[in-house]
Amino acid sequence: MPARTASLVGRECRSAACYDREFPNRTMVHTVTHETRTSGQGDVQDVTEMVAAAVAGSGLTAGIVTVAVVGSTAGVTTIEYEPGAVADFDALFERLAPRHGPYRHHERWGDDNGSSHVRAALLGPSLTLPFTDRRVRLGTWQQIVLAELDTRPRSRQVIVQILGE
Repeated sequence: MPARTASLVGRECRSAACYDREFPNRTMVHTVTHETRTSGQGDVQDVTEMVAAAVAGSGLTAGIVTVAVVGSTAGVTTIEYEPGAVADFDALFERLAPRHGPYRHHERWGDDNGSSHVRAALLGPSLTLPFTDRRVRLGTWQQIVLAELDTRPRSRQVIVQILGE
């Protein structure tokens, strides 16, 4: 365990034993990075089990977990992860930000992923959920998903940061 220093009234606590005695309900942070490959726009991956394993293995019993994807053309949310709901999710994005629509981003950079940036801005890169008893609190049909919104396959980093006690 890394060394910690905390100011106590009139003295400092420099040892782990002292810190544990004086601050028994301290908040801790645990971070896990997961790498995954996607197949391009419309690829939705269930990351629920990976997040659940990170929370269970963190040593923390209660708090919040944030799941974030690194990059400006992907997002994280919850959905009932089944083919119909995933297709509806993709169809919604096609109506809101059509893949082959006109985007000034294309004119500036000469690429084809303007829809990807707009979709990612709408969805957002992260999601925060509570956990208790080392379990993420999700509904029966609720799964955590990574949504690839870029127009090409990508390698993605999913960061799971757990804050709790």
